[in-house]
Amino acid sequence: MTVAALIEQDGRYLLVEERTAAGLRLNTPAGHLEPGESPQDGAAREALEETGRRFTPTALLGVYLAASPDGDGTPTTWLRIAYCGSAGEPELGHALDEGIVRTVWMTPSEVQASQDRHRSPLVWRCVEDHLRGQRFALDAVHVDGSALRV
Repeated sequence: MTVAALIEQDGRYLLVEERTAAGLRLNTPAGHLEPGESPQDGAAREALEETGRRFTPTALLGVYLAASPDGDGTPTTWLRIAYCGSAGEPELGHALDEGIVRTVWMTPSEVQASQDRHRSPLVWRCVEDHLRGQRFALDAVHVDGSALRV
């Protein structure tokens, strides 16, 4: 399972450019959920690690399922829980995660035009859903206490 942060500010979306087995790709700040954390906390952690900015989720954007080949061509199915919200200014001295080349603010049309460089088809889908006004309450994702005691 992956968790993702969709950050919009002044009509632009914050994406990361990252090194992958398929070359440089664009993605929303996203990564794997770690043991003992909620999806919301995982999205905030990933955003900080990949952008150097503290992310505050304000809504669940959606739950998404997609498949893509791994580096060896084996298909993998991904479940993504995406949140939208706001992010602060970059924290001074915060190094970006390994593999992240840079962050970039893009207009919706720039995100749409760069789909051939997206790490996943879910990048554009999340932006589309956000532009349509799709939002769900944060408590739509229930986290049982047992998941936090791992």
